[in-house]
Amino acid sequence: MKKRKASSEIKGGEVRSKRSRSKDSEDEDARSEKYSVARKFTGSCYRSSLALWRLEEGRAVGTRSSYQAATLRLNKEDGELTIVSFDDDAIPPYAILSHTWGADEEEVTFADLKKGEGKNKPGYEKIRFCREQAQHDGLQYFWINTCCINKANKAELAFAIRSMFRWYRNAVRCYVYLSDVSNDAIGSSEAVESLHWKTAFCNSRWFTYGWTLQELLAPPLVEFFSKDGEKLGIPDSALQGASLFDFDVNEQISWNEHRTTKIPVDRAYSLMGILGVSLSPFDDESPAEALKRLTDEVDKQNKCLQDLRPSNPRDDKKRIEETKGGLLEDAYCWVLGNASFQQWRNDANSHLLWVKGDPGKGKTMLLCGIINELQKAAGNTVTISYFFCQATDSRINSATAVLRGLLYMFMNQQPSLVSHVRKKHDHAGKSLFEDANAWAALTEIFVDVLRDPRLSTTYLVIDALDECVTDLPKLLEFVAKQSSTSSRVKWIVSSRNWPDIEEQLEQAGHKVRLSLELNAESLSAAVGVFIQHKVSQLAQQKKYDKQTQDALFARLTSSADGTFLWVALVCQDLEKTARRNALKKLDSFPPGLDALYERMIQQISVSDDAELCKQVLALDTLVYRPITLGELVALAKSLGDIANETDLRDIIGFCRSFLTLREDTVYFVHQSAKDFLFLKASNQVFLNGAEEVHRVIFINSLAILSRTLHRDMYRLKALGSPVENVKPPDTDPLAVSRYPCVYWIDHLLKSSTNGVGNLQTISVVNEFLRKKFLYWLEGLSLCKSIPKGILSMAKLQSFVQVC
Repeated sequence: MKKRKASSEIKGGEVRSKRSRSKDSEDEDARSEKYSVARKFTGSCYRSSLALWRLEEGRAVGTRSSYQAATLRLNKEDGELTIVSFDDDAIPPYAILSHTWGADEEEVTFADLKKGEGKNKPGYEKIRFCREQAQHDGLQYFWINTCCINKANKAELAFAIRSMFRWYRNAVRCYVYLSDVSNDAIGSSEAVESLHWKTAFCNSRWFTYGWTLQELLAPPLVEFFSKDGEKLGIPDSALQGASLFDFDVNEQISWNEHRTTKIPVDRAYSLMGILGVSLSPFDDESPAEALKRLTDEVDKQNKCLQDLRPSNPRDDKKRIEETKGGLLEDAYCWVLGNASFQQWRNDANSHLLWVKGDPGKGKTMLLCGIINELQKAAGNTVTISYFFCQATDSRINSATAVLRGLLYMFMNQQPSLVSHVRKKHDHAGKSLFEDANAWAALTEIFVDVLRDPRLSTTYLVIDALDECVTDLPKLLEFVAKQSSTSSRVKWIVSSRNWPDIEEQLEQAGHKVRLSLELNAESLSAAVGVFIQHKVSQLAQQKKYDKQTQDALFARLTSSADGTFLWVALVCQDLEKTARRNALKKLDSFPPGLDALYERMIQQISVSDDAELCKQVLALDTLVYRPITLGELVALAKSLGDIANETDLRDIIGFCRSFLTLREDTVYFVHQSAKDFLFLKASNQVFLNGAEEVHRVIFINSLAILSRTLHRDMYRLKALGSPVENVKPPDTDPLAVSRYPCVYWIDHLLKSSTNGVGNLQTISVVNEFLRKKFLYWLEGLSLCKSIPKGILSMAKLQSFVQVC
C-alpha cells in the first residue's frame, strides 16, 4: 500500500477525522488519522507516527441472545440515573466514557447502581462528569464500562469484552476522562505548547492502559477532559503526524506493547476490536496463550478474506475514475436533487433504485459520485458496499464475483459479520467461492448477513448489470427478491436499457427508476460541465485562443447528445491534432457513438499499420480478461517483429478510440467499443472470422506453455508450499504464460472446427498433456486458478468425447 499523509482536526479537545474529500479513500484515511494519534502515544508521547487503515467496526450497543447492553439514562424530573437496556434495532444516540480504572473498592459497580448505592465512592465522580457532559451535549443516554456491565455474570462479561470495540465505535461522543491530569498541572491555555503541559498530558496513565487504545481508535469523535471536567485544547503538534495504513498483525500488536491492563490477559483481549476478530475469554488463560489464540484467529480471518476477494472494489473504483480523467462533482451533483433519487433516499419503503441509460451516458461515473456523497453524508455510521461489473475482465463479470465483492466490502467495514463466511470457509477453503456450488453457498451467506441484527444501515451498489456475462438472470432474481427483505438495506443498480433486465427487476417491490433519457435536460447540463472541463484542458495543452475555445465548446455541445463518452473520444483525438486544424477536425466527427466508432475504424483501415492494428483489436476483443503488453506480443506472433516497446505502445495508440493502456495492461475504453467491434465491425476486424482468431490464440497458447512450463518454476524447492505465501521472482517465468495457462481450453472450444481439424487438434492437445500436464497443474496453482483449471478440464473432456 502507498504511504499517505494524514492529519486529525483537533479543536477544543476534540480529535475528529477530516472529511474534506469525496474520494473513496476518505474512510481509509480517516481511520489512518486515528491510528496516527494512537501510534503517537504508544509507549512515548512523541514517537514518529504511522497509520494503519484497517479500522474494524460493528454495531452499536446491542444484544446477543438474552444479553442486552445497559446504558445509563438521566431522569429529567429528578436528575437520578437509571439503567436501561436496548435491543439492537432500538438503540438511541449515546455518549461513552474512556478512562482508567481505580482500585476495585473505589469504582461504582453494576450492583451498586441497581441498589442505588456507590455515590460516596471516588469513582462516582466520573459518572457525575459523564452525566453532566452528556446532558450538555443534548444526550440522554451514556455508557461506562465500570458500572454498565454485570461482571458477576461471566457470560455477560465475555460478551461485553467481545463487543467493546463496536460499542465505542458507534457512540455519538467519547469522553476521555484523565483522572491524573488537573487544570493546575496543565496551566493556562496560552501555555499548552509548553514542555510542562506536554509532560503532564503525556504522563497520564490513560496513554499506557491497554483498553484505552481501542477507545481512542474506535469512536468517530474523541474529546479529552481533565479530572476537573474541563475540556483540554490539545494542539495539532501533539497529535498530528504522517500515517501508514495496512500494517501486518505483528505491527498492530506492537501498538499495545507499552500498555498495561489490570488483568494481564486483557492485553490480548483489548486488541480484538482493533484486529477485527472475536474470541471468548478463557479462565486461567495466560497472556501468551491468549495472544497466540488471537493471532491464529486473525490469520484464519485474513485467509478467508483473501480467498473471498475477486478484486478490490475500491481499487476498481479508483481505476475507473483515473481512466476517465477524474470525477467531476458538478457533472453528477444534479442527481442529488432528482425526484427519483430523493424518493429512494428518503422514503423508508423505497429500497431499490435502478439507474438506466444508453451506453456512454455516464452511468458508472454517476454511481461513483453517488457513492462519494453517501459516504460524505453518513461518514462511518453506515456500511457502503459496491461492485463494478466489467464484461472484458473474467474476474469481475459474473454473478458470483458480484456477491463476493459486496461481501468482501461488508467484512472490511463490519468484521463481526465475517462469522457468516467463516463457518463455511473453515471447512471448504477457497473452493467455497469457486466450485460448481459457489452461487448457492454465496447466496445463503449473503442472506444470513442481511438478516444479522448487527448489520448497520447499509447501501449496496452494483454498476453495469449488463456487463455481468455469467449468470446475470440469477443475479437479477436475487437482487429483485432481496432488495425488499431488510429495512436497513437500500440498493442501487445501473444498466443499459435492456428489456431482459427490466423484466426481471419488475419483480422487485418498492423500486424506483431513474432513466437518464427521461432526465435529458439535467444530463445535457452535466455533459456541458464535462465539455467545459475538457476544452479547458485542451486549451491549456494546445494553447488555444478564446475564439477557438468558444467554437470548440459550441460545436461539442451541439453534437454531444448527452453522451459523455462521445465527448471524451473526440477530445482524445483532438489531443493529437495540430492547433490550426482543431475546428476542421472537429467538424469531421459524426454525432452518435456508433457513427463515431465507424469513422475511427475507417481511419485505422487506411493507416500504414492497419493490419497490425486490426490484429490487436481482434485479439483484445476475444480475450477473457485484459492482457498485458507481454501477453499481447506472445499471443499475436506478428507483433514480435516490432522493434521495441515504444513502437508497440504506438500501435495501441493508433487504436486509442477503442483501447487504452494503463500500467502495461490493455483495456477497452468502454464496453460499447468492444460491442461495436464484435457486432458491427466484425467483417473489418475478423477477416477470417472470430473462430479463426480463437484458433490462433489457442495454438499460440500451447506453444507458449510448451516453451515455458517446467518443474518448480519459482524454485520453491520445498514441496507443498502454500500458494498464498509464494511471491513471483523478479523475473517471472510465468509473465507471458499466465493468460494461456488459464484460458487455452476456452479458446480451443471457441475455435473453428471440422472433422479433420478436430483430429489434428486432439493430437496436439494429447501431445501437450502427455509432456506438460503436471507442469501445467503447477502453473495453474501458481496462478491461483486450480478451480478454473478443473472446470476447463471437464469441458475439454466433453469436447474430446464429442469429437
